[in-house]
Amino acid sequence: MIPKQTVNMTDVARRSGVSIASVSRALRGESGVSPTTRERILRAARELAYVVSPEASRLSGGATGRVGVVVPRIDAWFYSTVLAGIAGEFDTVGMDLVLYALPDSASRYRFFEALPLRRKVDAVIVASVPLTARERTRLDQLGVPTVFVGGHHPGDSHPWVGINEELAARQAVGHLVRIGHSDIAMIQARDEEGTPWATNEGRIRGFHRQIDEAGLTDPIVVIAEWGIDGGAQGMEMLLSMPQLPTAVFCHSDEMALGALRTLSKSGISVPHQISVIGVDDHPSADLSDLTTVAQPVRDQGLIAARQVLAQLDPDAVEAPEEVSTLPTRLVVRGSTAPPR
Repeated sequence: MIPKQTVNMTDVARRSGVSIASVSRALRGESGVSPTTRERILRAARELAYVVSPEASRLSGGATGRVGVVVPRIDAWFYSTVLAGIAGEFDTVGMDLVLYALPDSASRYRFFEALPLRRKVDAVIVASVPLTARERTRLDQLGVPTVFVGGHHPGDSHPWVGINEELAARQAVGHLVRIGHSDIAMIQARDEEGTPWATNEGRIRGFHRQIDEAGLTDPIVVIAEWGIDGGAQGMEMLLSMPQLPTAVFCHSDEMALGALRTLSKSGISVPHQISVIGVDDHPSADLSDLTTVAQPVRDQGLIAARQVLAQLDPDAVEAPEEVSTLPTRLVVRGSTAPPR
């Protein structure tokens, strides 16, 4: 087998009849090259299928054309939808996405101590990853623009896009109160490692504050691992108690879907015997007729991408607000009704 010949910058310079320095400036988009010469160089590069090495470009002070995106996991609707929004926006400008999934504290430790994104990307987007103060410091040491999606911590100076998690919970519980419920329980999410998540904290605050404002006391709260199975287990815990609440607020739609599964298996009618509400507007919420508070997930990824692009090239992209709190809305379906 004949090895494929490597095309380098010298080959591009020879074909276009210019110096290597001119080729370097043209391919990196720098000034000092006439439009006619630049076009000749780019045409030669295309004909030779020459690709700029991102690592070499970064080491020489140029841009890599890549943005790192850090997520806790990719096998969940929220994160995959955020990624779709980011990727769609990057695709319009030819920006590449480098993905890192950090599912647990051990992987987060390895990532932030090694900083594998150093010299490999022009910017970083962090999508709802719970970070320690040390991890935030290490992230800053990358020395590139950083944007956060979800999980906002008050006082953070980085650009951020997400929703008001506390308000979303208040909207959900407020709906239950308005239609007459006074015995409202919560299925609260728990991280399997006990790591505090800003999303959880915000929704917990919203639940309790709305309950307090309604003059209700001693709401039942059960805690289960995040996810459909966790929601099912949380509802099993509620069913084991002496008295069933008339309504249940679930931390997320995934947990609410699990709760509905348990109620169906137990022969308990929704919403006639118990109402269930979630947060997110997961695609399965509509199929399951689940009342929820919708958040614009794809838009969060899209705006985060625009925030990054605006920092990398302020003249090319109109910058969104540095802190973009997107609206949530109540979506009433068949899983909630006044108590009987």
